[in-house]
Amino acid sequence: MGARTDAARAEVLAAREGLDEELVRLEASGRAAVDIPARLRREPAKVLGAAGGAAFLLLGGPKRTLKGVRNAIFGKKEELPKSMLPPEVEKTLKKLGPDGEKVRGTLEREFAAYLEEKAPERKQKDLGGVAAGLVSGAFKPVIDRLGKELMEQAFNPDGPSFSDGIRKARERVARERADTAASKGSTGA
Repeated sequence: MGARTDAARAEVLAAREGLDEELVRLEASGRAAVDIPARLRREPAKVLGAAGGAAFLLLGGPKRTLKGVRNAIFGKKEELPKSMLPPEVEKTLKKLGPDGEKVRGTLEREFAAYLEEKAPERKQKDLGGVAAGLVSGAFKPVIDRLGKELMEQAFNPDGPSFSDGIRKARERVARERADTAASKGSTGA
């Protein structure tokens, strides 16, 4: 039984040492993630690009861009007037009397009758709104995911550097050129 106890004690001590090492690594990576000025000095284009992309998403850039495109295609929508009620409606409301409940009841009944008359037209207009809502709802998860990835890249201290990405892109272009040249050489013979 003494050998088992010694073995268990040794395992516990080894696990503690492993935990201490993990805590040291976690602390170092936490410091590196929070040390944005150092990361900015190492990779300024990547950090500023990720921060700019995140700011674009957080400030509603995609929504504003889509609104600008829509305005360019369909024209700008007219803004709402300062007073929603025309003078004739104001006069009619005053003629209904000072009893607010009575006026509200009359307005509700007349508005309900108006809606019953216009129901077929409203259903056609509602379909366009539903379609627009579905399309915007479909792109929201994509935009959210893109924003999260940009933030992760901005604060990832161990991510690939900008120069590594450029080097990989150049190597890929060189390979593609070599493959294209080889395929032209074999078809021309």
